[in-house]
Amino acid sequence: MVVASQLRVGVVVKFEGQDYKVIATEYRPGQGRMSGAMHARLRNLDTGTIWEHAFRSELKLEEIPLDKHTLDFLYADENHCCFMDPENFEQTEIPRALIGVQARFLEAGMRLAVEFVAGRPINVLFPDVLEVKIAHTAPPAHQQQDTNFKPATLDNGVEVMVPQFVKTGDTIRLDIDNLRYMDRAKAKRT
Repeated sequence: MVVASQLRVGVVVKFEGQDYKVIATEYRPGQGRMSGAMHARLRNLDTGTIWEHAFRSELKLEEIPLDKHTLDFLYADENHCCFMDPENFEQTEIPRALIGVQARFLEAGMRLAVEFVAGRPINVLFPDVLEVKIAHTAPPAHQQQDTNFKPATLDNGVEVMVPQFVKTGDTIRLDIDNLRYMDRAKAKRT
């Protein structure tokens, strides 16, 4: 059991018969004789819907154990992405819808952490930043200010906005959660 005032991001709880993962929390103290409340944004693990709720700070919730395993990505089809445990070679299929847009960034052999609740995968954890290659973009325009952005298509077909000086073939660092350009990747020395 966990007291609502101690809810933290990443915790999985059962509330009214449903399993939820805590996405965001904010504690608001009470005034006078009113007790405080924990405002939480929760994702339903069965439906994927987001729900916001204010819990009384003293309410006790059932905490569900969350397991993390590092798995290797093998391949993807239209509906599923297949991962393998490198220790026991057990394969796990994860619905593509659960991974979301980030599924387009999966590459064979990529090693990622996968969260499980009661043996069921609930989330794939990507690194905050990925290095990706520009497949196509307009030629660089050096006379324009660097604050102007232009569209660029990555090797995997995803379109992002990049500064004017970026050219086709460049490798950039991308904020994977927001699909935002961060900077150019450093050239690797051989």
